[in-house]
Amino acid sequence: MRVRTSLTTLAATAALLVTATSATAATEPLSAAHITNHFELAASQQPENITVDRTGAAYLTFSFARQIVRVTPGHRPHVLATLPAPAKASTPNLGKAFVGGIARADDGTLYVTYATGTADLTGVWAVRPGGRPHRIAALPAEGLPNGLALDPRTGKLYVTDSVHGVVYRLPACGGKATVWAKGKQLEPTTFAGANGLKLHNGAVWATNLDRGTVLRIPVTARGTAGKIQVRATGMPSIDDFAFTGHGDTLLAARDDNQVDLVRPNGTHTAVLTPADGLQTPTSVAVHRGTAYVPSAAYLTGKDPNLLIARVDR
Repeated sequence: MRVRTSLTTLAATAALLVTATSATAATEPLSAAHITNHFELAASQQPENITVDRTGAAYLTFSFARQIVRVTPGHRPHVLATLPAPAKASTPNLGKAFVGGIARADDGTLYVTYATGTADLTGVWAVRPGGRPHRIAALPAEGLPNGLALDPRTGKLYVTDSVHGVVYRLPACGGKATVWAKGKQLEPTTFAGANGLKLHNGAVWATNLDRGTVLRIPVTARGTAGKIQVRATGMPSIDDFAFTGHGDTLLAARDDNQVDLVRPNGTHTAVLTPADGLQTPTSVAVHRGTAYVPSAAYLTGKDPNLLIARVDR
């Protein structure tokens, strides 16, 4: 009886350990998180958005410095371009010129969104390797162009407007931008609506900062926007995000100093916090099993930085 009882106890203990290990693996998909770069707040080096090339080099927008920079983890940022300053910035919600989203084409061309509150500068800008920045599409001066994604298959760019609460689409070669998607789910309630933006598995995905939601908008066979789907809720101050490579699982940066793992069923768990060095994280990129998380220090007012972590399977 004692032997049988002991075996039963051991089996139960083993089962609990397996359950605990599985739970830990499910809620802690990131490991070895550490800060690789500290930026200069006094120089307005506040990273808003990020994309990563095949070598692992990161391209960042320094929002209020109006700069596009290339950063190799552990090295000083190299300024690739500085966008022209407006005569007098009157950017909605911000008051000053703001460089937002960034996307990179295979030929090395970088695209960014720029908001100044002026009709001559607000829109989407492009910088070819070794070239100077130039505007390829105008957007409404009273809006706030923010997130940006490139569809290399169709040669189209998608842009969120956080003030107007819409998604624009335009040719990457330049031309007129048109409203591609609109609806209550994209609109702001107090400050900013549609924010982060990614293309993934035949759909445009976006976040709504005010509503704390992750949205999926199918791209129809005709290229038009399908019905907006709410895929996750309950994430106040959600900014930009990136897919981990595991289906529809994503990592979302939140301005309230948190990065969440968001599962396909909409549940989410904090996987990075201020204890890891977050200082108002704004976006995420995932490349070859590594997550890159820039922090702009908008709300904390100290130590803007770039953090990297391993994405565990």
